[in-house]
Amino acid sequence: MIKKIFLIFGLIGVFMAGLAAQTDIPDLTDILERDTAKDSLVRADTARAEGQGMVKLLTIDGPIGPITVQLIEKGIRKSEEENAEALIILLNTPGGLTESTWKIIQAIMNANVPVVVYVHPQGARAASAGAYITYSGHIAAMAPATSMGSASVVSMGSEMDSTMYKKVTNDAVANMVAVAHKRGRNEAWIERAIREAVSISSHEAVDSNVVDLIAQDIDDLLQQIDGREVEVSMGYRVLNTANATKTEVKKTFSEKFLEIITNPNIAFLLFSLGGLGLVLELYNPGAILPGVVGGICIILAFFSFQTLPINYAGLLLILFSIVLFLLEIKVPSYGILTIGGIVSLVLGGVMLIDSPAPYLRVSWYVIAAVVIVFVGFFGFAVRYVVKAHHKQVTTGSEGLVGLIGKVKQKIDPSGLVLVAGELWRANADEPIEKEERVKVVSSDGMAIKVEKHSE
Repeated sequence: MIKKIFLIFGLIGVFMAGLAAQTDIPDLTDILERDTAKDSLVRADTARAEGQGMVKLLTIDGPIGPITVQLIEKGIRKSEEENAEALIILLNTPGGLTESTWKIIQAIMNANVPVVVYVHPQGARAASAGAYITYSGHIAAMAPATSMGSASVVSMGSEMDSTMYKKVTNDAVANMVAVAHKRGRNEAWIERAIREAVSISSHEAVDSNVVDLIAQDIDDLLQQIDGREVEVSMGYRVLNTANATKTEVKKTFSEKFLEIITNPNIAFLLFSLGGLGLVLELYNPGAILPGVVGGICIILAFFSFQTLPINYAGLLLILFSIVLFLLEIKVPSYGILTIGGIVSLVLGGVMLIDSPAPYLRVSWYVIAAVVIVFVGFFGFAVRYVVKAHHKQVTTGSEGLVGLIGKVKQKIDPSGLVLVAGELWRANADEPIEKEERVKVVSSDGMAIKVEKHSE
């Protein structure tokens, strides 16, 4: 059994090592893209000479996190390698992690390719971290009926007192005012967005010099930015985008997978179901599959927790709930442990992510679904155990109680009785003659007590 456990975790370790090193070990998509990089560069140079440039498109739709940083850095790198006219980031986000946001801003500010941040499609928003990223773009654009703002600093991972909040806010303001000055945008508005959490619509943003333009769609955007001169890290570039071809920066399989598991809801599901899988393995040693799946889910959950502001009290509550559910099967608590497990699991899910931002919280629907699964599973397990306890014993001397036998040696006060194909030493309160039928009423070690059985 110990060898099997080591084998399981060895396989999990190999899997996670490959996953953690996914930025260094390219998948098939990356290999094909690198093989064609030189050809793309030649085509891009030829296209520019003929007055037809090429632009890269990168879609960011969701919270900003470490995977977003990786995607934008890859988009900038590929755009530079292929001599693209610009990298257009199609942005729709409710916000995200502060550390990831600053890394993205640094990447854009130091890019040697024009980066156009386009809040798209209609109805999209660039809230919180999205406003910071939009401000950092060489060109900032918005689709009609979009908005940006609400860029106040929020606590991620620990509570901030008034002094710390003031320091963090002032630091954010100083950085973004410097970015606004570099891009020639409204410095006063971004300060208000951070300090007062103000927001602005697309039309107001253009009138207030918050963004550069409004574009109906990507083609309209390319027409409007054609001929504009922007300053990149190596000097000035004049955009040639009127007839540019569009190439999408595609996400690799590993990037899509990591983007999914770093979602707070998925992280909670992985951790909860992983715990359930390990419990199943403990109850059924040698089943292997529940242990393997549970171990992988737990490790993937911890990978997700690295990218999220985790509250360890919530994490411990989830672990405690699993322990309580486990004890319910062993201890007759009449449902008290189950109720405690449910309360602990719900509180753990609510407290797991330490952030006031709604998009970083675990959904109540997901918590309810997990609770239903746990209650259903452990309810079935408890019922099965209780039923087994009440079932008549069918092995050993206890299993003879109620059976009918035949006297093989006169009982006075003891003798031999044939029951279930075996001879047993038997006692009775009255003499019973040989060949009479008897019924077993109790057992005491290797002896049984019988009484006459009348049909």
